[in-house]
Amino acid sequence: MFKTLRDAWKIKDLRKKILWTVFLLVLFRAGAFITAPGVNGAAIAEVMRENSNGIINTLNIITGSAFSQLAIFAMSIGPYITASIVIQLLTVAIPSLEELQKEGEMGKQKLNDYTKYLAAILGAVEAFGIYMTFRNYNVFLGETLILPFMFVISLTAGSTLLMWIADKITTLGISNGASLLIFAGIVSGLPNAISYFYNNLIMPDGVFSVFGLVETIFVLILAVILIAGVVWVTEAERRVPVQYAKRVVGRKMYGGQSTNIPIKLAMAGVMPIIFAMSFMQFPAMVIGLINPNILEETGVLAGVYRVFAFTSLGDAKANIGYGIAHIIIYLLLIVVFTYFYTKMIFNTTEVANNLKQNGGFVPGIRAGKPTADYLSNILKYVSGFGSMFLGIVAIIPIILAFTNINISFGGTAILIVVSVALETIRQLEAQMMVRNYKGFLD
Repeated sequence: MFKTLRDAWKIKDLRKKILWTVFLLVLFRAGAFITAPGVNGAAIAEVMRENSNGIINTLNIITGSAFSQLAIFAMSIGPYITASIVIQLLTVAIPSLEELQKEGEMGKQKLNDYTKYLAAILGAVEAFGIYMTFRNYNVFLGETLILPFMFVISLTAGSTLLMWIADKITTLGISNGASLLIFAGIVSGLPNAISYFYNNLIMPDGVFSVFGLVETIFVLILAVILIAGVVWVTEAERRVPVQYAKRVVGRKMYGGQSTNIPIKLAMAGVMPIIFAMSFMQFPAMVIGLINPNILEETGVLAGVYRVFAFTSLGDAKANIGYGIAHIIIYLLLIVVFTYFYTKMIFNTTEVANNLKQNGGFVPGIRAGKPTADYLSNILKYVSGFGSMFLGIVAIIPIILAFTNINISFGGTAILIVVSVALETIRQLEAQMMVRNYKGFLD
């Protein structure tokens, strides 16, 4: 990895891309410390200390602590991710959107524009929900008519600016911009994680803690296992053999070579977990907006809230039933989104048709629909294994919530960091390879 970075730095074009990416990430981190208008910094810090678990903790990790300060980047690119889910679901249900998806780059650009418009609307709704939620905690300076408007505009503008930054990183920088923003937010929390483990080892009176040492060793071993597992699953692939028939054109013979179609175990990457996290947070946020005192009540609505907001309830052992329901729904969502997203990015029918048009075939399988069915069957089992791995990694911090171990840098964060790092290195290697080919052709 370091060799790839060193070699990329020596190339002028790639060096510009790296510097541009770093500059935009620094801009992202700067915005995480600019508090939104009307927020009392001391009051919000106190509220966040008292509610430092669950959803708030997860949002802090992803946003790089911007949410804990109600900064202008407090929502990060969450509205954009939610809008992407909605648009992708609508492309299946609405024929006109499905046609746009098939029109190549122009159609994809229109869908991307629709996604941004929807993200701005969802961002405004989410920002208003955040305002109404924290209004009950008295974290705002005064109660003026313009305050909610300024707060909602600031957070919506911040989220929209991050969409622009993500696009610029994708087009002018390296790797996927949205993924790198989430990556930067998570990595920025590493100093806090190190401080947490140090405080576990050394108690306030300066005495060394044996229990803290055991917990630290356990977490480090678990982190190493998770990182190794993530690397293995991310790099693993099922290779489907493909044979191209020989054909004679004039006096030359073409084809006859053998190759393969690589189908990765985790083809969808971390997107299913990000989608599932957004979906799990939405019902609790809406219910909390409708009834801020929902935890003081009983009934179906209160039960639904406790299921979706389980990680923010505090005492996990006292809410074990809601925790089990939360884990089951979370796992099911990850599995569903894994299959859905994989199907979106790997169209077996299109792959089979391309093979048929170019004289390729899978040995023992007829070209056309039988090949598409064969690839779909392989994809089903491969995606099933990948989705279960993603699910296990995602629920590890939730399961540990039933113990006395508090991990702020959980399995999902490790999965995102490792996956994005590997993808970024692959992008750099691909760009260096393309440059070498261009130099050879010139």
